[in-house]
Amino acid sequence: MSQSSTRYFYANGKRKSAVARVRLYPGGGEITINGKPATEYFGGRIQHQAMIAQPLRLTNTLDQYNVIVNVKGGGSSGQAGAVRHGIARALTIADEELRPPLKRAGLLTRDARVKERKKPGLKRARKAPQYTKR
Repeated sequence: MSQSSTRYFYANGKRKSAVARVRLYPGGGEITINGKPATEYFGGRIQHQAMIAQPLRLTNTLDQYNVIVNVKGGGSSGQAGAVRHGIARALTIADEELRPPLKRAGLLTRDARVKERKKPGLKRARKAPQYTKR
């Protein structure tokens, strides 16, 4: 049975400048990111793998869905956050009763923190050049 013929639940997740398009298929719990297994994609970074699996673990659906993700933009931690946000949103579409625990854990809230822009006359967003008295 190919994955394209079965029904899936779709959602987008965002974090910083990363955007994840998540599809949840009924299955055995495989997580694939950009065509690679999650363990391979994040290069063995355990905190990223734990972050991605958090919504599934919280709702006890770790072995009920296969997750296929297409993620782009940002760095590894932003991408992991975007994937987590997308999985949480897709789970609420799959089963509305999973919404309260995900909401309580704060997984459905879009983390709006982004890098602040550099201001003219400053070295970075807020760092001013060193002050010299004489």
